[in-house]
Amino acid sequence: MAEKKDKKEKEKTEKKESKGPIHMKGYSMAFDPEKTARALGRDLPISRKKSMELCRKLRGMKLQDAKDYLEEVMEMKRPVPFRRYTSGAGHKRGIGPGKYPVKAAKYILEVIESAEANADYMGLDVDELVIKSIAAHPGRVYRGFMPRAHGRSTPWDKKTTNIEVILESSEV
Repeated sequence: MAEKKDKKEKEKTEKKESKGPIHMKGYSMAFDPEKTARALGRDLPISRKKSMELCRKLRGMKLQDAKDYLEEVMEMKRPVPFRRYTSGAGHKRGIGPGKYPVKAAKYILEVIESAEANADYMGLDVDELVIKSIAAHPGRVYRGFMPRAHGRSTPWDKKTTNIEVILESSEV
């Protein structure tokens, strides 16, 4: 019996000592904390659908390219291609259905800049960072109501979005 307990305790300590990828609460994928920097934006007042389309476009981009792209989206110079939520999206030359989600781009840029600052603090080379993971998830719903005629009311909820960003050093 004692041998089994010792063996289990030894396995637990070996798992703790290994420096492989870890999975933290709040992030949708495992990452290596020594090569990556991360940031979360919680309960942002932006559209989840537009955020998902924007995140799809940014995933895999170099950090500086992504920041430049978001600046151009906010200036309405480059549209974001919409692949899933195409309702009301007009045709844009070269990409098909697309929109200019200015508000979503502004908040996502803030989260990316926060992850960049975290990477700089950790000592990673900021010029070599790539967006490994960026995702939008539904956030908290703030319940509200709109008064209507004859003493009735209609739900008037404010939906929020959570954004997660993981930057990884592309040095090999």
